[in-house]
Amino acid sequence: MNASNPTARALLCLEVMQGSPGITASRLGDKLGVSERAARRYVGILREAGIPIESVRGPYGGYRLGRGLRLPPLTFSAPEALGLVMAVLDGHHNASDPTTPVGSALGKLMRAVPEPVAARAEALRQTTAPAPDHAAARPDPETASTLVQACSDHRRVRLDYRSEAGAQWVTEVDPWAVVVRHGRWYLLCHSHSSDARRAYRIDRMRGVDVLDDSFSPPVGLDPVAVLEEHLAVGWEYDAEVVIDAPCDAVARCLPRALGRLEPLEAGTTRLVGSTSNPFWYAEQLAVIPASYRIVGGPELRECARAIGQRLLAAAEAPSPRP
Repeated sequence: MNASNPTARALLCLEVMQGSPGITASRLGDKLGVSERAARRYVGILREAGIPIESVRGPYGGYRLGRGLRLPPLTFSAPEALGLVMAVLDGHHNASDPTTPVGSALGKLMRAVPEPVAARAEALRQTTAPAPDHAAARPDPETASTLVQACSDHRRVRLDYRSEAGAQWVTEVDPWAVVVRHGRWYLLCHSHSSDARRAYRIDRMRGVDVLDDSFSPPVGLDPVAVLEEHLAVGWEYDAEVVIDAPCDAVARCLPRALGRLEPLEAGTTRLVGSTSNPFWYAEQLAVIPASYRIVGGPELRECARAIGQRLLAAAEAPSPRP
């Protein structure tokens, strides 16, 4: 909830008054982090929305909710609560379907807020048409929650995993972090079977068992940076590019998933990575605002040449019409 929005502040005000009957405007402002005058304004917003709020003057007076207000109990099931958190993290759009955990939980929220607020929110919910993210792959909320807890507790887990190609295996890993990247959920971990760093898609996990063994995660781990670097290696086509710009300047214009950046002499930078799609990789390089040379990867070089020829052809003057 955006607490800077007046309606959101008013709802927080309502929540505070529910928990503190008889609260004064001064104390209400302190709890909301606003002035006493602003707190009175939020009370006014609630009254305009039809919320019965009584005010009693005197040394023992304050605000309390009237008898006419009956808010339904707001209790979420575990799938609903986990689904709401995951919806916020990856921005998915099944909120309009009441049969899903997110849609069911959102319906409860709509029934709990004042009618004028609920009407506006419901209209937004029903009339928006978000574009689906076809690349997204959302895991089971219980599986994701179990892995997050194992990361927090530093407990080893056993994974039953199925690859995109259909291969299936069971492995034990030390879970370092859960990372959400472009609608996909990854477990960054150390695999004991391969004694190497691995990133597994959580939506491809068929089972997770938390074991008794504990571990110590790497010191100073940056999960997002490590995942990006990991996703840039091990693909079919190698790439090595020398760029005539300092390393920090290159890092600002290229996604980390392209590979590792190494500073060279005279303010140049080497990019080392790999890809399954050299044409896509060459397109990403085209945004670099500096000259560069592909020194490794014949497939990448051919794709860059094809893109260059296409751009040159697009820039040629059109032939005169007959």
